[in-house]
Amino acid sequence: MSKKKKKRHSAQEGSPQEAGGESVPIEKEAISSAGWKTIGAGVLLLILGFGTLSLTDPEGRNWASALSPFLILGAYAVIALGIFLPEPQTPLAVPPSGTPPDPSKTTS
Repeated sequence: MSKKKKKRHSAQEGSPQEAGGESVPIEKEAISSAGWKTIGAGVLLLILGFGTLSLTDPEGRNWASALSPFLILGAYAVIALGIFLPEPQTPLAVPPSGTPPDPSKTTS
């Protein structure tokens, strides 16, 4: 038996479906709404950077030649930040069970 067939055969024997186990769904994290807004701002900044790049002179000695690389690289950084930006946490209305109740709010 070849190595590929051995690996495939051993992988099939250990699968949880054949052994009667349940498959666990893989949980994917989606991009948050704040992340999408940040990515959108990054795309607009990228368009601005490439628009500025179109204004450069052939020798590369004007303001657009100096500014456009920073706009483009900054836009890529903003897009990357938007991908990893977590969803903002909402404050809890009920205190956790480990904290004692506020004595001034008790009705006795």
